Amino acid sequence: MVAVAELWETLTHAIHSYTGLSPAAFFTAIAVAAAIYHLVASFLAPPPPPPRNRDFVPEESEPLPPPVQLGEISEEELKAYDGSDPKKPLLMAIKGQIYDVTQSRMFYGPGGPYALFAGRDASRALAKMSFEPQDLTSDISGLGPFELDALQDWEYKFMSKYVKVGSIKKEVESEKAADVSSSATESAPESHADVAETATKTEVESKETDLGEKGEDVKEHVPADATKEE
Repeated sequence: MVAVAELWETLTHAIHSYTGLSPAAFFTAIAVAAAIYHLVASFLAPPPPPPRNRDFVPEESEPLPPPVQLGEISEEELKAYDGSDPKKPLLMAIKGQIYDVTQSRMFYGPGGPYALFAGRDASRALAKMSFEPQDLTSDISGLGPFELDALQDWEYKFMSKYVKVGSIKKEVESEKAADVSSSATESAPESHADVAETATKTEVESKETDLGEKGEDVKEHVPADATKEE
């Protein structure tokens, strides 16, 4: 008990020396400070997390369907695969080669940063890293070496990451075929008309020849007396 009394006396003397307060006032101040701290901390503390539902089972995302090979399609047909229809695959073309980018719908699907490139061959825009409407085309004429290198890098990336599902029909060949068929159609009536005209001329000439020969025969059979009377 003597040791406790001596310790209390020493503590009282230290409190009075350093703070100028009596022990009762000192411990009261500490209690008030602790109460204020806990009160402020209760207001600033984040709300407790909601209780977990043990019966909740997170839904598993459905696996993506395997890519469907389309073969050769036109650029107009490719527009149907721009992601607007969630039941169709999301396609994109580079340098005439079509790739299935459905697995990156967050980038190339509606609302994505590269949604403008979906459903089309945007080789020029990729080479120039442009989002301008006039660059959303497959025409890469006039590009510089650095832009062509950038386009090549894009193509390598797509070849390594996505599945190629088809290619775009070349419009030049189809236009040539259409021109050939139209020219053949136009020349056919003309050739028929030429043949008919030639046949008509030949028939007229043969008739004139026959008439000439008949006239000579008539002259030969005319009596000499009739010629003299004239």
